[in-house]
Amino acid sequence: MNTEKATARRLTAEEVSELGLQDGIFVSAEMDGLPLDCYAPAFLTEPGKNFEGGSFTAKTIFGEEIHVLPDSAEERGIWVADKAGEEIEVLQSAGVLLNLALFVPNGNKESLESLYSTARDAFGAGIVQRWSEEVVAVPDVKVDLFEEPARGRKNASSQNRDRRALDIYPTRVRFLEPSDGWRFIVEPHKEVVDDTPTI
Repeated sequence: MNTEKATARRLTAEEVSELGLQDGIFVSAEMDGLPLDCYAPAFLTEPGKNFEGGSFTAKTIFGEEIHVLPDSAEERGIWVADKAGEEIEVLQSAGVLLNLALFVPNGNKESLESLYSTARDAFGAGIVQRWSEEVVAVPDVKVDLFEEPARGRKNASSQNRDRRALDIYPTRVRFLEPSDGWRFIVEPHKEVVDDTPTI
């Protein structure tokens, strides 16, 4: 576990109520009920003045929501960086977790192992890990992906369509999200043929 020393002071509930969304704070680094004996960088989920009863909710940079009563002696409280404060241990943001969906043409066990070992060589054997693996046969087809208004008229001309992406494999569609108020239309891919006469 990577931690670093930081100088900070504990805030009272009154001081926390004056904070905004942009103010960096430190709260308990507890994750999924796992108590960690250090703090994590965080931000309030809404301006401090909007909370009532002295209870505040903060979200750490690791995505955990923490509910804190700053004035409670039994809780670890909310801290803010202050050179005149005391030293606390802060959990570092050591990296980024990537959830990858990989398409391997003509994929077999050897090619997957080669891909895995190459990633380990690039980032380090202790860094790259396969948490779960789903091997699915993917048809080698392409589709055209369109967006159109969610409440579009039936039989409307295709003029109001907004082409979102071209030549996309259908398995990738499930990892995309349509724009607000729009929906996806997936159609078999049609090659663009330029029939402009040439001399």
